[in-house]
Amino acid sequence: MSLKPLFDRVVIRDAESEETTKSGIILTSSAKEKPQYAYVVAVGPGGVVDGKEVTMQVQEGQKVVYSKYAGTEIKIDGEEYKIVRQSDILAIVE
Repeated sequence: MSLKPLFDRVVIRDAESEETTKSGIILTSSAKEKPQYAYVVAVGPGGVVDGKEVTMQVQEGQKVVYSKYAGTEIKIDGEEYKIVRQSDILAIVE
Protein backbone atom coordinates (compact mmCIF):
# COMPACT_ATOMS: atom_id res chain seq x y z
CA MET A 1 0.00 0.00 0.00
CA SER A 2 1.29 3.46 -0.80
CA LEU A 3 0.36 6.81 0.72
CA LYS A 4 -0.26 9.91 -1.35
CA PRO A 5 -0.65 12.95 0.92
CA LEU A 6 -2.93 15.81 -0.08
CA PHE A 7 -2.19 19.55 -0.29
CA ASP A 8 0.70 20.60 2.00
CA ARG A 9 0.92 17.31 3.90
CA VAL A 10 4.09 15.22 4.20
CA VAL A 11 4.37 11.56 5.25
CA ILE A 12 7.42 10.89 7.44
CA ARG A 13 8.91 7.83 9.13
CA ASP A 14 10.77 8.36 12.41
CA ALA A 15 14.48 7.64 12.45
CA GLU A 16 15.63 4.94 14.85
CA SER A 17 16.18 6.08 18.44
CA GLU A 18 19.53 5.61 20.13
CA GLU A 19 20.01 2.27 21.90
CA THR A 20 22.92 3.45 24.06
CA THR A 21 24.14 6.74 25.49
CA LYS A 22 27.45 8.31 24.50
CA SER A 23 29.01 6.86 27.65
CA GLY A 24 27.86 3.33 26.71
CA ILE A 25 24.83 2.88 28.97
CA ILE A 26 22.18 0.69 27.32
CA LEU A 27 18.72 2.29 27.41
CA THR A 28 15.48 0.42 28.03
CA SER A 29 12.56 1.08 25.70
CA SER A 30 10.82 3.26 28.32
CA ALA A 31 13.93 5.43 28.80
CA LYS A 32 14.48 6.10 25.10
CA GLU A 33 13.56 9.56 23.97
CA LYS A 34 11.56 9.67 20.77
CA PRO A 35 13.65 11.21 17.99
CA GLN A 36 12.51 14.49 16.49
CA TYR A 37 13.99 13.72 13.13
CA ALA A 38 12.56 11.55 10.40
CA TYR A 39 12.82 10.55 6.75
CA VAL A 40 10.35 11.92 4.20
CA VAL A 41 8.38 9.06 2.61
CA ALA A 42 5.89 11.01 0.46
CA VAL A 43 5.13 14.67 -0.31
CA GLY A 44 1.82 16.26 -1.27
CA PRO A 45 1.47 18.46 -4.37
CA GLY A 46 1.16 21.78 -2.51
CA GLY A 47 -1.28 24.25 -4.06
CA VAL A 48 -3.63 26.73 -2.45
CA VAL A 49 -4.07 26.08 1.29
CA ASP A 50 -6.15 28.48 3.42
CA GLY A 51 -6.09 31.02 0.59
CA LYS A 52 -2.28 31.04 0.24
CA GLU A 53 -0.15 29.41 -2.44
CA VAL A 54 2.07 26.70 -0.91
CA THR A 55 5.20 25.47 -2.70
CA MET A 56 6.62 22.24 -1.31
CA GLN A 57 10.19 22.63 0.00
CA VAL A 58 10.90 19.01 0.96
CA GLN A 59 11.45 15.95 -1.22
CA GLU A 60 11.19 12.20 -0.69
CA GLY A 61 14.23 10.66 0.98
CA GLN A 62 15.34 13.80 2.84
CA LYS A 63 16.08 13.70 6.57
CA VAL A 64 14.12 16.39 8.43
CA VAL A 65 13.60 17.78 11.93
CA TYR A 66 9.95 18.27 12.92
CA SER A 67 7.96 19.75 15.83
CA LYS A 68 7.72 17.46 18.84
CA TYR A 69 3.92 17.13 19.01
CA ALA A 70 3.16 17.54 15.31
CA GLY A 71 1.18 15.26 13.06
CA THR A 72 -1.09 12.28 13.06
CA GLU A 73 0.38 8.85 13.71
CA ILE A 74 -0.77 5.97 11.50
CA LYS A 75 0.25 2.34 11.08
CA ILE A 76 0.23 0.65 7.66
CA ASP A 77 1.51 -2.87 6.99
CA GLY A 78 3.23 -2.95 10.39
CA GLU A 79 5.15 0.29 9.75
CA GLU A 80 4.53 3.47 11.75
CA TYR A 81 4.28 6.79 9.91
CA LYS A 82 3.28 10.35 10.71
CA ILE A 83 1.40 12.75 8.47
CA VAL A 84 2.45 16.34 9.17
CA ARG A 85 1.94 19.71 7.52
CA GLN A 86 4.96 21.14 5.78
CA SER A 87 4.89 24.03 8.28
CA ASP A 88 5.54 21.49 11.09
CA ILE A 89 8.89 20.60 9.51
CA LEU A 90 11.54 22.82 11.05
CA ALA A 91 14.67 21.97 9.05
CA ILE A 92 16.24 19.70 6.45
CA VAL A 93 19.31 17.79 7.68
CA GLU A 94 22.12 17.73 5.11
